[in-house]
Amino acid sequence: MSTAATRPRTVTQAADELALSPHTLRRWISTRRIAHVRLGRAVRIEVDEINRLLGEGRIPVRRRSAK
Repeated sequence: MSTAATRPRTVTQAADELALSPHTLRRWISTRRIAHVRLGRAVRIEVDEINRLLGEGRIPVRRRSAK
């Protein structure tokens, strides 16, 4: 049994977590830019996939070199 923290998210829930519109997320699903699970007509997005997208967008800090 999965806990609420690991339960796959609906498109709306995933969009909220990623700060995207549901329309954008549905477009990514249709172009297979994001992995998803289809249960009949329902679409779910795994938490690991949400974390992967957040990790891909992370830009490391550029530290200034000491002079």
